[in-house]
Amino acid sequence: MTERPVLYLVVCAAGPAEHIHELVDLLIADGWQVCMIVSPTVARWLDRAALEDKTGYLVRVQWRMPGDPEPHPPADAVLAAPITFNTVTKWALGINDTLALGVLNESLGAGLPIFAFPHVKAELAGHPAYLGHLAVLRGAGVVLENGRALNQFPGPDRWNVVIQALRLVRPK
Repeated sequence: MTERPVLYLVVCAAGPAEHIHELVDLLIADGWQVCMIVSPTVARWLDRAALEDKTGYLVRVQWRMPGDPEPHPPADAVLAAPITFNTVTKWALGINDTLALGVLNESLGAGLPIFAFPHVKAELAGHPAYLGHLAVLRGAGVVLENGRALNQFPGPDRWNVVIQALRLVRPK
């Protein structure tokens, strides 16, 4: 039996995160081992115990202590969905002030395939620095998709665009 590829799922505090359990179910059904890393804000919204039961892994929010074992296996790919204006901006600048940003920055430096679905209000997307930050991430190889599309369909169908994107990089 072939081991299932490992996907790091980075989740930030944008509206679609309230339904992240649907995405986790779809990712597992699609053949991924899912390891979740969540921002401190969204950690308060989620039923982390239920997500840990689904994935079999700790839902990480905080850095581990020196000497503690790594709770997740190495990633084959990374998915950031949804991510916020704040995360896009800090990520593009290399800021590492949360575990979620640390994982995104390390994954970028490691050359892992990364898909990101920013879910940003129009007013924030209109900020003069935002397009430049997206360009920096694209230039580094991040595949950026429209996270606002996650609101187009009800129920688990909202995540179809994510599943289709990841099928491009899923190891067989």
